[in-house]
Amino acid sequence: MASATIDFGIGRILSVLENETLLLSGVYGEIEKMKKELLIMESFLEDTQHARNGSTTTTTQLFQTFVANMRDLSYQVEDIIDEFAYHIHGYRSCNNLWRAFHFPRYMWARHSIAQKLGMVNVMIQSISDSMRSENSLVGIDAAKGKLIGWLLTPEPQRIVTSVVGMGGSGKTTLAANIFKSQSVRKHFESNAWVTISKSYVIEDVFRNMIKEFYKEAQTQIPAELYSLSYRELVEKLVEYLQSKRYIVVLDDVWTTGLWREISIALPDGICGSRVMITTRSMNVASFSYGIGSQKHEIELLKEDEAWVLFCNRAFSGSLEQCRERNLEPIARKLLERCQGLPLAIASLGSMMSTKKLESEWKKVYSSLNWELNNNLELKVVRSILLLSFNDLPYPLKRCFLYCSLFPVNYGMKRKRLVRMWMAQRFVEPIRGVKAEEVADGYLNELVYRNMLQVILWNPFGRPKAFKMHDVIREIALSISKTERFSDVYNGDNDDDHHHDDGETTDTRHLCIQREMRPGSIRTTNLHSLLVCSSAKHNIKLPLRLNFLRALDLEHSAISKLPDCLVTLFNLKYLNLSKTQVKTLPKNFHKLINLETLNTKHSKIEELPPGMSKLQKLRHLITFRRNDGHDSNWNYVLGTRVSPKIWQLKDLQVMDCFNAETELIKNLGNMTQLTRISLVMVRREHGGDLCNSLNKIKRLRFLSLTSVHEEEPLEIDDLIATASIEKLFLAGKLERVPSWFNTLQNVTYLGLRGSQLQGDTILSIQTLPKLVWLSLYNAYMGPRLCFAQGFQSLKILDIVQMQHLTEVVVEGGAMFGLQKLYVRACRELEAVPKGIENLKDLQELHLTQVSDQLVQGISGEGSVDRSRVKHIPAIKHFFRTDKGTFYVSLSS
Repeated sequence: MASATIDFGIGRILSVLENETLLLSGVYGEIEKMKKELLIMESFLEDTQHARNGSTTTTTQLFQTFVANMRDLSYQVEDIIDEFAYHIHGYRSCNNLWRAFHFPRYMWARHSIAQKLGMVNVMIQSISDSMRSENSLVGIDAAKGKLIGWLLTPEPQRIVTSVVGMGGSGKTTLAANIFKSQSVRKHFESNAWVTISKSYVIEDVFRNMIKEFYKEAQTQIPAELYSLSYRELVEKLVEYLQSKRYIVVLDDVWTTGLWREISIALPDGICGSRVMITTRSMNVASFSYGIGSQKHEIELLKEDEAWVLFCNRAFSGSLEQCRERNLEPIARKLLERCQGLPLAIASLGSMMSTKKLESEWKKVYSSLNWELNNNLELKVVRSILLLSFNDLPYPLKRCFLYCSLFPVNYGMKRKRLVRMWMAQRFVEPIRGVKAEEVADGYLNELVYRNMLQVILWNPFGRPKAFKMHDVIREIALSISKTERFSDVYNGDNDDDHHHDDGETTDTRHLCIQREMRPGSIRTTNLHSLLVCSSAKHNIKLPLRLNFLRALDLEHSAISKLPDCLVTLFNLKYLNLSKTQVKTLPKNFHKLINLETLNTKHSKIEELPPGMSKLQKLRHLITFRRNDGHDSNWNYVLGTRVSPKIWQLKDLQVMDCFNAETELIKNLGNMTQLTRISLVMVRREHGGDLCNSLNKIKRLRFLSLTSVHEEEPLEIDDLIATASIEKLFLAGKLERVPSWFNTLQNVTYLGLRGSQLQGDTILSIQTLPKLVWLSLYNAYMGPRLCFAQGFQSLKILDIVQMQHLTEVVVEGGAMFGLQKLYVRACRELEAVPKGIENLKDLQELHLTQVSDQLVQGISGEGSVDRSRVKHIPAIKHFFRTDKGTFYVSLSS
């Protein structure tokens, strides 16, 4: 997660560069050059700052100078763009006659912005070079070095290492930094990170552990996982781990009882496996885990360390800025109140970064009402976080409190949050800006203020999932309950959630996290109802929910919706993802205020008639995987719907439906669509499909899958491609579409069953933003050559190329590649020629490839070993009667 310091400079510039006016202005070269260098600098500074925050070294003058320079540059870039926006707005608002008259001025402005951005690029490159040349000045975190040393010792027996400290002291941050380090990832064959809730269920812990191991190995999770008993789960884990050197991190362990239940599933062999535990409890940390176990106590930050962290947050690392504004005395007084607790320091620093005047700082200091006599940890953090909460704008306060509905350490998906906030009218309207974009801004702001943490990024650099620190969540929940805003039912104490007459408390938003007694929910004014329960029994929804706006049943055991659902006039959001629901109520069309319907991975195969009456629908997600016998080609199942769905003029997301002739002919009327996914596409649909798609100017995601593998996709006449960011085509392409080289904004391109030959690579190698290229039975030739280009590519999939015997990567091509996956290419006898030039390559995964290829890189004496020694993680996946396994081929 980027710090406030980095976000203020680099992040600000990157955000500005996404300006729509700029993207349409024809200065792609300078923009992309700038973005690329900024992202490299951002990664460097993340590592730099993480190392500094844990050391006693004061901030270097170089780093302070860098922050100041980047801040100034961010303002300079913003001014350039504002100036250009003024010119281009005036030009576009003119009629055609006046446009012709003003065209020279417009071209001059366009040339001017390119020149100015070019000058900024030169400055950025200069700053970047100076930063990288001083990398040796950055200190190394002693605690991290010590713990990694413990983990990598040659002792063959299983060893448990405990990291103990108070809430907010940085236990999880330290453990995560170690867990993700290259030396640790390279040393262990299998790894899993499992967060333990205070009221954990051991079977769920085992299931999460199995999913982590399988996910790391990129192996399909067993379909029967949720039906396995305790004994069966233990046996599966033991069988999987018995011969492996593994590492397991158990984050936030509360009791020693967990180890008694879990240790039986973690083999204590002679492979050198390790377990790391983070905990607040000294009893847990001091428990006897066996021979060689160790304990590391997290100390609160010393004064100079705390000052560095605070300044990084409050002043973007610039002490000069602090002194010039005469804020150092009051800043140090504020810092004393944090008592060395990193969470409190970071939160307070981020909040104070928005305060410019000394009077504002003094006002904050005078409002700190510290009560340090009882529960020092909670009082300090609570006081700080209450200040941070009170400093939030009103819309963000509601969005922040809403996040506390989800269980402890729950990964909240970005799109899910955005759509639920919209349903609750938390998102303030801004003229000319979509509500989804405004809500994205709210998320970014909460991350910047350290109120939410990013836990997952997509390959394109965008945050995908968030979580709340458990201490922050506890405080948010207490505020929510006091304000009667939201509440959770987790079964810990029924009395906390009910009045004497048996009804739940009068709250607007409720999350059920444990199985409830029948009739427990009798409140009539709920606006949100979430079910995040692991109970296996079918859920009975309460009656009288007339004010309900959001109903989220994702991953619950519900199998049938009550007919009374259609009476919920105010319902705007319905999430049935990963449920067993097979049908929607017959009169579903009565939910005329519905904005989001998500049936992803449910059992719903057809939407009821009358869907075209839901005129406010914006997001319609019906994606389902096919686990049946014909899943090789039809691995995605479409959902049947009335062709009149085209009448939904506000629909933005349409994912994923069967292609019908009437629907395709009228698709162009849905001009607000940004995401379209169609399956069962036939050759005869081609003309109408292209005509319709050419009318949709905001399309960012397009996925087309033909009815079967030999059915061609007739899409040569597609011309409206400028806005497309992600493109997936499954079906035979008789030739490379002529418009491929116009995909200037594409970040992902997936081709499956294309059966292309000849100039396939030439047609896409110059795409400036392509980050991920997936070729699945897409090329029929024997030789695949990447001669040049692919300057932004980070991920490459080469799958099921039956005739492929050679892959060549020439010098300078895709030099930034980080992950390479080769699967089911049986005729390929060696790793790609030129792989040794891919210096940034972090992972090479080989699945179902020839023995000759594997043998060529196995062991020091093998013919191609020297060409892959720079790759930290090399994994060979193979199948047996017992499932899919892998071995590490890393040195």
